[in-house]
Formats: sequence, C-alpha cells, structure tokens
Amino acid sequence: MKIRQDVHSAGIPVLCQSCEARHRGVCGALEPEQLIELAKTSSRRDVSPGVELVGDAEAVECYSNVLGGVVKLTKSLPDGRQQIVGLQFAPDFLGRPFKAESDINAEAATEVSLCSFPRTVIERMMRNAPELEHRLLEQALNELDEARNWMVALGRKTASEKVASFLLMIARNIDPSVDTVAEQTSYDLPLTRADIADFLGLTIETVSRQLTRLRADGVIRIENHRHIIVDGLSRLEQRCGG
Repeated sequence: MKIRQDVHSAGIPVLCQSCEARHRGVCGALEPEQLIELAKTSSRRDVSPGVELVGDAEAVECYSNVLGGVVKLTKSLPDGRQQIVGLQFAPDFLGRPFKAESDINAEAATEVSLCSFPRTVIERMMRNAPELEHRLLEQALNELDEARNWMVALGRKTASEKVASFLLMIARNIDPSVDTVAEQTSYDLPLTRADIADFLGLTIETVSRQLTRLRADGVIRIENHRHIIVDGLSRLEQRCGG
C-alpha cells in the first residue's frame, strides 16, 4: 500500500476538482470552504487487491471515499465462515457514521484508490452541514434499496438470471454512463468465480456453466477468463428476469 498526502491550493483543492466523489459522491454536498477544511485532513492511498480496509469489530478511526476500483464487503460468523454482502464502487462512501466499531469487513477486491479522512472530522462536519448528512442518508437508502433487490434476486431468480443480473450490475457501476442501448461495454470481473458463487448463493460449477451459456448465446464474450465484453446491454438485461 502506498500513501500520498494531498497538496491543497486556495479555493477548491486541485485534486477535488476532478474527483468523482466531488461531483457524484458525498463531497458534492460541501461548499468550497468545507472542502478545503476536509482536504486539509485527507490523504490518498492506493490499495492492492486482497488488502483489508476495515476489519470486523475493528475500531473505526476514519472514513473513505472510493475513487476507483471495487471494494468487497463481507460478514463473518463465529466459526469463521464468511458471506459477501455487498460491493462498493466509485464514488461510494466507505464507513458507517456514528458507530465506533465496524460490524463488517471491507477488502479491496481489485486495485482500489481511496481518499480517507478522520471519523471525528466528518462527523463534526455532518453536524454543521445538513447537505452532507442528507447526501449520506441518500446513499444509505440507495444501498438499502439495492440490498432488497438482491434479496429478491437471491431468493427468486434462477441461476441464469442471477449471473446475468450480477454482470449487469457490475457493468452499470463500473461505468455509470452506460445504458441499455449502448453498443458495447467491457470490464474485468472484480471477483473470482468462487467469490461470485458465494455472492450469488451458487456453486462455482454453476457460475461457470451460466457464463458459458451466456457466451454461447452471444450475450457476452469472455477474454482471458475474467475480461467481459457485452455487445448489447439490452440483451443482457433481458436475461435478468425482470
């Protein structure tokens, strides 16, 4: 892991001007002077795949904006078994405000870029900036909606529909500008097939069979085992089962 401290200038900090979190994430709720205050305590870091970002039952010292890459969220049982319960993408906010201890494990699923700041600073700013609190509430409610949608997918959809829904979800989160009429989009799978199986409640063999079927039907192409090319998102969406 390498850490580099931000260099700030008068007005909006330079790195904030083109930052995804500044425009689409929680920092978009802040005024320039509030951005400067937050930026003075922030740091940027690049994290390698597999590195733990937040540990289960770990004291929360800082929060982060996801600037790039994919974060895997897991919950653990007392006997050590784990379940993937969610994924985070840019510009998601990583952390649970107003809670001193984490009840979830966050791990870099891919190379991840983060902008981190002390918990005390962001919680103080939330009290003084209702727009920031509103933005965080909005993200929390969006995550709740997504969790409910996945409950339906995991409980009612077929194996084929689950895999197609997963591929569509990754495509839309990695490139939010993409739509169902896009001619083509492509990305590297952020999870191994074992992790995809865990996330979807399937076996690895079932995931592999469904990916092979989608490829045979011309819905996707697969290169180098993990690179997915979708020539038409509308066809992939049709395979999601509504």
